[in-house]
Formats: sequence, structure tokens, C-alpha cells
Amino acid sequence: MNDARYGDLVYDEARGHVLAVEEHPEGGRFPVHRLIAIDTRGERRVLAEGADFYASPRPQSHALAWIEWDRPHQPWTRTRLMKARLDQHGQVASHATVAAEGNESIQQPTFDNDGVLMALTDRDGWWRPWRFADDAMDMPLPSPLADHAGAPWQMGTRTWMALPDGSYVVCWFDRGFGRLSLLNGATWHDLATDYTRFRALTVDGNHLYAIAASPTHPSTVIGINLLTHAVNVLAGGEPPLAESDIALPHPITWPITVGARLARDRPSESVDGVRDNRSRARRAPTEANETPSARNAHGFLYLPASETPPPLIVFIHGGPTSATHPVFDARIQFWTGHGFAVADINYRGSTGYGRAYRDALRGAWGVADVEDACALVPWLAAQGLIDPLAAFIRGGSAGGYTALCALAFRDVFRGGASLYGVSDPIALAKDTHKFESDYMDWLIGDPVTDEAIYHERTPLLHVEGITVPVIFFQGGRDAVVVPAQTEAMVAALRQRGVPCEYHAYPDERHGFRQATTLAHALENEHAFYRTLL
Repeated sequence: MNDARYGDLVYDEARGHVLAVEEHPEGGRFPVHRLIAIDTRGERRVLAEGADFYASPRPQSHALAWIEWDRPHQPWTRTRLMKARLDQHGQVASHATVAAEGNESIQQPTFDNDGVLMALTDRDGWWRPWRFADDAMDMPLPSPLADHAGAPWQMGTRTWMALPDGSYVVCWFDRGFGRLSLLNGATWHDLATDYTRFRALTVDGNHLYAIAASPTHPSTVIGINLLTHAVNVLAGGEPPLAESDIALPHPITWPITVGARLARDRPSESVDGVRDNRSRARRAPTEANETPSARNAHGFLYLPASETPPPLIVFIHGGPTSATHPVFDARIQFWTGHGFAVADINYRGSTGYGRAYRDALRGAWGVADVEDACALVPWLAAQGLIDPLAAFIRGGSAGGYTALCALAFRDVFRGGASLYGVSDPIALAKDTHKFESDYMDWLIGDPVTDEAIYHERTPLLHVEGITVPVIFFQGGRDAVVVPAQTEAMVAALRQRGVPCEYHAYPDERHGFRQATTLAHALENEHAFYRTLL
């Protein structure tokens, strides 16, 4: 079909068809999405249409399952699990909604060898595997009470799967660390325990394959023998540093203090225990609470080798309904190698800690995430792990928005960095794509009826609150956060006499890709912080 785009491709072996989600512009503001099949002659047939979005087509001998949802929802707020009966030609003879309870979010459907439909659903508060049999009540499969996937921002995600012998393999999060387990009835086996994140699972005979990573190894293609559980590295994974030189992630959970503030002009000597020896500076911090809660935030702390409490950089991930993972990140190792501690945080709204934690950001973007980042600094300082008067905050895209809000509305950080960050959420809400067209309503509110709330949370309208230096990085071809938005923020700060730097990269888009750009931005951000210490 001319001008159409296709994704989530799956081969239907029984009929020799390729199943796909089709996106086609048809003259309206947004494109139309359908579920289609394409045969060996290239002929296209519509299998399902009418919903705003489709994902995860999964064929079985006489059935087809998929996920669909409608605006204003995102796939992590409310979806429907659908099942169709197929005739001998692969045509949909009938279809029905299998599961759609309230705000239930369902993803990654699959069939077992007996043709029973299964999927991950968060109806009990966690994305866990459930069984949806035609002649029985829905029921969860034996699995940890934890998230078994992150938010489905992209198509083709596979974090669990049924195996031919009736067992199944699951990825799940344990305090933010990814684990891979083989479950067969009451028998439980942890697999590939040296790794802390697993993606793109697939199986071939007696072998399971995955893209895995760990705190000391970047992304690696691994093969796991399901009989012996032996792990073979098939590609990638070469550590660029000696393991002894790599700062490891310590999981941290800290209490949230609403409206946390920390005066910049307080003498460093007034913070108890801020001066300490090297062994204390590198120890794991104390846990505030082992149980994920909307009144606690989560993340990972990386400590440098330091005789004194080091300066701190708080990393804010984008999304914001996304997550950071405890795997090797060259940027983090750059900072710890240069004497900075790094707190890579999963503020409220991040995935991997259950539905309640994810929903805690609803209507609270620019508030809850900022509180979490700011509460972390005095908590770490109280343990003597960082210098609270040398704390910085950085983020890209949505993370840049959180960083700018923290600088505008709190008195905690000595400076910050915004990489193609949102400074005007109203402008972002007016011009975005179909997938995120209602996302701002969920994060902040309706741009029309809640205009006052947007005003309160727009850094561009509150530059008078930013009194510390800021460095900005922007792609010239960014269509999400357009250069004019960042340049307006820079101009407003300079007009008020606030020191700021601005680095523009004409050929970059939203998220930098070129190695020279990444290196230049990192070097200039480092030099910028050094001038403030």
C-alpha cells in the first residue's frame, strides 16, 4: 500500500503469511492503524481495524491474538487482549475481547502448545503472566510478584515465552535488577545470573537466546542451553574497561520529602559525616525501605574511588514512563572515572516497580519526579556519601524537563544540564504524534482546562527561579523539542544574567547519534561542572 509503514512483523507459518501492524496516512491529523496479513504474492488483507492502535499479533493453528487500545490511553494505561478464530484461508471468522478489566494493561500475548492463550497483565498490580483459557477462569501463572516487562514503547518486545515442554521463561525485575528464570511447575531455575537485563527472547530447539547486559558488560547476544543451563556468548559483550576499574551500581531506595530544599550557601562542615574515608565513600548506601512504595523512590548509585565525599550528578531518564537499568553505561563510567558520584534514578512513574508506582506520576509530572530527585541529595549527604554542596542534575528530553523544573522550583543543585530538554510542555502538547497525542493530558492535565497548571510547571515561564548556571545541548533537526524552544530558554536566562552555555549540533535530531557529537557534549558538560566546583 503506497505511503504505508509496517511494524511488529510476525511470520504465520501455518498459512505462509506475514502479519503486521500497518500505519497509513489517510488525510486526517493522525494516520490510521490496522492489523493486516500479507501473502507470498504481496497481497494485503485486513484482519482487524477500528481501534486506534494495534500491537503484538500472535498466530496459532486456528486462532490469532493481538493487543489493541484507543486514545486517550497509552499501552501502559489501558489495553484490550483480543482473540480471533481463523478459517482455513486465514480469514477472521469471528473475534472477541478476551480481557479488558478497567484500567488493565496487557501486553505480549502468546499461545502454549495446547493452544491456551496467555499474556502479561497488571490486573493484580504487576505485569505478570496470566492464563486466559476459554473453559476456565483467568488465573496467574506461578511467577514472582514483580513486573515482568517495562512499558511497551516499542513494538516486538519479548520478555517472556512459553516453551514446547510446557515450561516458560520469564524476565522480571528484582529491585530494578533484571532476572531470567525458567519455571516448570513448582521447579524454579535462575538462568544467566551474571547478567542484569534481558531483551528479545527467542528459542530454538533446546536453546534460549537473548540480548543481555550486566554492570560490567555491554549488550551481548547469549545462548542458554535449557538442559544444562550453560551460557555461551555469541556476539558482543566485550568490556571496554577492566572490571576493577568499573564502578558498580548499588540499588538505593530513599524516602520522599515533599518540597525538599537544601540551601546552597550552607557550609559543608555543617553536614554530619560528610568527610569520611575511601572505604566509607564506596560502600553501599543504607536501604530506607525494601518494599516499593509511592512514598519512596528508587535508583542506582555509582561511587568513584575517593578519599572524600565526591560531587554528585543525578541522571534523569527520558520517557518519562521508562526506566534506567543497572547495566554498563560508558557515560556513567566517564563520570565516576573523573571523580563524580552518579545517581541514576527511577523516579515515580518509572516502570519495573509495579502499577501503583507507575501511576504515581499521573497528573504529577514536574512535581513528583522533581521531589524524588531533590530528596535524594540530603539523604545521600546524611550518609556521608556525597558532597551536598556540589550536586548537579542532568537529563535528556523528558529528563531535561525534570532537570529544568528542579533548577527553577527547588534550591538543591549547584547547576544542571538539559539535553534537548522540554522547557515548554504547552508547546509540546500542541504538536506531537498520534502515539503520544494524549500523553500530556495524563502527565499534567488538559492543556486547555488545566492551563494554569501548565503555567505553574513551565520552566520557560519561571526563569526567575533559576539562579545557578545551566548548560544546554540541542539538535538542529529536532522535531520533538524544536531548537526555538531551547533557544528561548537560553535567551531568557541570559537576559536575567544567569550564566549558561548553549551547544547546537545542526545535523542531530531528538537524541544524539553521532560519535563526535556525543564526545563533544560529554567533554563540554564535564568542563562546565568543573568550573562550578
